[in-house]
Amino acid sequence: MRRLAAIIQSIGFATYKEWAAFRSHMAASLLVGPVLFLVQVFIWSAMFEGRETINGLTYSQMLAYYGVATLIHYIAFDFADWNLQMLVRSGKFVTFALRPLPHWLFALSQKIGHRSLALWIEVLPVMALFIFVFGVNLKPASPFWAVISILLSFLMNFIVNYCVGLTAFWLVRAEGVRRVFLLLKDVSAGVFLPLSFFPEVLQKVLFFLPFQFITYLPTRVYIGDYELAGIRLSIEQAVGLQAAAVLLAGAVMLALYGAAMRRFTGVGV
Repeated sequence: MRRLAAIIQSIGFATYKEWAAFRSHMAASLLVGPVLFLVQVFIWSAMFEGRETINGLTYSQMLAYYGVATLIHYIAFDFADWNLQMLVRSGKFVTFALRPLPHWLFALSQKIGHRSLALWIEVLPVMALFIFVFGVNLKPASPFWAVISILLSFLMNFIVNYCVGLTAFWLVRAEGVRRVFLLLKDVSAGVFLPLSFFPEVLQKVLFFLPFQFITYLPTRVYIGDYELAGIRLSIEQAVGLQAAAVLLAGAVMLALYGAAMRRFTGVGV
């Protein structure tokens, strides 16, 4: 375990230094989150006119939801799917297939380094902007459980995206599948609209999908109140459910990775 931790740290630190040289590219994304949040402010200001709550959420809670969801997006952002598909399509994946370290662990280590850099380039500046300019209350209801839930969101987003990337071993051109799937993922995760606003039948379906554990659940845990499809859970129960979902999704990813490696070696590598 100590050797494994050292490997992850080395890869993560190398990725951190690599992206630090191009930090201006990452800083450019600072415009996206605040602009989209400003659009939400205009929309919900009009929606809440003359109303105290909508679907059980007050105006301040709604702004907090989108503020926290934006920060979680920056923290959990992942491009493992695109990177893996490019490696497979270009043939460069063969160099990873010959290494003793599985590629999924290498990719996860890269993400840790990449997002560590994003903490001070993206997350902290945007958080300060939300608090001091927009006046959003970003104080977590339970800091401990909020941190745990966001870390689990970080892992779940990686797992889901990596599974999408693994389709490249079966599809000649997986870019179309990737784009469609990622759009559906964002919708089903609650990025554009809280999942509690969807029809109840659809909420029941979304409850059993892994996507809510990327954005919706950790955002509601951060706020301090979780409810979906008529099911209300305490913060501890919600995080426990999220942890179980991450373990299950991780097992699925490892199974797909094993099948992909057998297919990869079966065609001559």
